[in-house]
Amino acid sequence: MSLTAVFCQDRAIGVLQRAFAASRAAHAYIFAGLDGVGKYKTAREWAKVLLCENPVRSGPAPGGELFGGRDAKCCVSTGGSEQDRLKAELQTDSCGACDSCLLFEGDSHPDFVHVYKELIFFTKDGKNRAAPVDLPIDVVREFLLEKVAIRPTHAKRRVFVVSEAEKLNASSQNALLKVLEEPPHYCTIILLCTRLEQLLPTTRSRCQIVRFGPVDKDRIITLLAGTGLDPRKAQFFARLSRGSAGQACQWAKLEQEGVALFEAKRAVVAALVKLALPDALDLAERLLNDAKAIAAGWAALDKTVSKTDINRRAQRTILQIIISAFHDAMMLNVDPEHPLIHFDQAREIAHLAGRIDPEQAARNVDEGYEALRWIDANVNEKLIFERLLLRVATARFYNVPSLQ
Repeated sequence: MSLTAVFCQDRAIGVLQRAFAASRAAHAYIFAGLDGVGKYKTAREWAKVLLCENPVRSGPAPGGELFGGRDAKCCVSTGGSEQDRLKAELQTDSCGACDSCLLFEGDSHPDFVHVYKELIFFTKDGKNRAAPVDLPIDVVREFLLEKVAIRPTHAKRRVFVVSEAEKLNASSQNALLKVLEEPPHYCTIILLCTRLEQLLPTTRSRCQIVRFGPVDKDRIITLLAGTGLDPRKAQFFARLSRGSAGQACQWAKLEQEGVALFEAKRAVVAALVKLALPDALDLAERLLNDAKAIAAGWAALDKTVSKTDINRRAQRTILQIIISAFHDAMMLNVDPEHPLIHFDQAREIAHLAGRIDPEQAARNVDEGYEALRWIDANVNEKLIFERLLLRVATARFYNVPSLQ
């Protein structure tokens, strides 16, 4: 893969390429955006460019495929004038043939370090420690702070990529401040972050922030269709992902591996339509069992992520389905022409919209997002689902005929 082939993030790539062309690459970056929009892929390819012995500089792609054609409309926030400007500028990429590039492609480059929280198990005292929620200071200290002073052994630079930087606690961020403010001249640090507000102002002020926008749903649908996924499921996963191509692809893989996520979501929506207070606790138990089944399939697909994080992903998926159902109900009441996320269950969504007014639907959406925050805070998942469904079930419902 190359930097110019990163899917659907032309504006972010343009920022990096202009800096490289002017010999003004920053010493520290924050790549900010949703999960699954290409932050890590871009960080890897940018590192590959920085480490390359013979970077390639060329004119715009024939016909403007890079900035004006193939990806011109793939990013939701992209503007035409920006695309025209980027189209006229030079492209920079790694050569792909030098020793540095070959080492990088073989995941064995000595000057590239990926820092992530599961490295806790490889720290001096981490052998029997539980999977962490935050990115521990021990990982930051042993895999970044202690290594940053070591000069490059093969390339002219060293590049550190820190995943899930929003999970750096205050102690870890404070430990990083000195390095971010006065790094060695050969060092580049890239923080990947989904929630920029979680980083301290002092951390943000020492880095160049590169923003990654959500991917247009039509591009995600095309991407999923290329994997052979059923068009109806591809459309649903694209809409549910809210612009996260990576997340949509993960759900598609689960579906193709027989996890039956699509059928599970249909059951969740049907249950929400009929939800009554006496059924809330039973439904919470059912949803937790669904999450466990999804997590089991996910663990088989991704063996590099801890079991705890896999479970959180599965629980967040169920919560996203619940949130999207109430969002559909709210939008149906205020804008009947708005495309439904659960377009395949339009009748059920219409019935749900008839049972609650838009204000209550919006409150239920808020409750769902609050539950998502608690999942990330490691609150007991049973309590989270029970509280959410009890609050939804006790909300004011209109007296409408039951769904036949």
